[in-house]
Amino acid sequence: MTTCIADVICARPMIVHSHLRWDFVWQRPQQLFSRFARSRDILFVEEPMFLDDVARPSLDLRSPLPGIHRAIPLLPNSYRDSETAVYMAVRTLLLDVIGATGALARRFCKPVQWFYTPMPAPTMIGSFDEVAVVYDCMNALAPVRVAQRELLQRERFLLARAQVVFADRCTLTDAKSRVHDNVHHFGSGVDAQHFSRARDPLTQLPTSLATLRSPVLGYLGVIDERLDYALIAHLAEHLPEADIAMVGPVVNVDPHELPRRSNIHYFGPQDFQALPSFLKGFDVCLMPYAMNAATEHISPTRTLEYMASGKPIVSTPVAVVSAFTPIVRVADTVHAYLTAVRDALREPNRYEAEGIDRARSASWESIAGEMTILMEEAIAIGPRRVGSDGVLGASPGTNTRPYNSRVVSPD
Repeated sequence: MTTCIADVICARPMIVHSHLRWDFVWQRPQQLFSRFARSRDILFVEEPMFLDDVARPSLDLRSPLPGIHRAIPLLPNSYRDSETAVYMAVRTLLLDVIGATGALARRFCKPVQWFYTPMPAPTMIGSFDEVAVVYDCMNALAPVRVAQRELLQRERFLLARAQVVFADRCTLTDAKSRVHDNVHHFGSGVDAQHFSRARDPLTQLPTSLATLRSPVLGYLGVIDERLDYALIAHLAEHLPEADIAMVGPVVNVDPHELPRRSNIHYFGPQDFQALPSFLKGFDVCLMPYAMNAATEHISPTRTLEYMASGKPIVSTPVAVVSAFTPIVRVADTVHAYLTAVRDALREPNRYEAEGIDRARSASWESIAGEMTILMEEAIAIGPRRVGSDGVLGASPGTNTRPYNSRVVSPD
């Protein structure tokens, strides 16, 4: 009797090193690992927290979902100045918790180590008897405490030892393929069924949103340096009959510097389960991104989520939207953006069917499945050979299939 690949996959636990916290905005790591956890144990290791009232390193272990073991290292503030001390302490904590007498004993034998940040890689790789190393490269590596040079050195270390690399945009795929022979592009996916609730007559509007006047121009996502706040203020001024709903956490910007108008409303971070309810109340979905270095390679996960809701979308000309026109209306000036919003209000259903179909074809389930197949193929080939310089090289017989042979969702 042959072994089904699904049976093999179910047997592989995963240790994930993430710069994004599990309870932050629900995005790529949470979408993927909530699905991987249906068939295996996941140890989701976050960046450490440094606390004044902590005398010795400890691990805050939680279980937000079945199969997900969220590990938050708690370290004394004195560790902050030494990256080596930080990750050595984290490694010790992890080895203790999965060891013979730990809370997760015997659950993480022969794991896959999966990295979103390269910072812990030199300390962690080789410490857990892993069967594979995976690097899922996102645009923003991490809010790190070290120089860019050290960050890049650690990434080179990780790239030299990863059997397979995933990237969430084409530019990153191209860049990493210059130094690695097994790189694959997987853009953002969508939980289309979840966000289709915005079209369900039974879905109730949040009480706070229900008090706004119609039309409502809505933004869903992180409120940070990537947004064009002058554009948002311009919309508020020139569409005084509309209310603008900004739904999401404020990060890396001074809240006092955000545009304040009587028709601009900030709702703060919301639970993932509540997002379709907010989307239901939007008449137009906004992607008001600034055209700057922070958005040069942006791949907003909200694009497909907006599409699944069936609502009209207006965006500035960030690179990703070129693959989604005309479903996404694109405007390259403040005046053109205002005009596009007005057009969307006049013809809200013009591209509704196309957007819904596009969202259905880019599910996170299909992305997770494709990633799993590539990971298993890489495991079968074996570990990469690290050269004398400590950074490049691959085992004889390495995967020579074109690096971009499986593309899911355009960048």
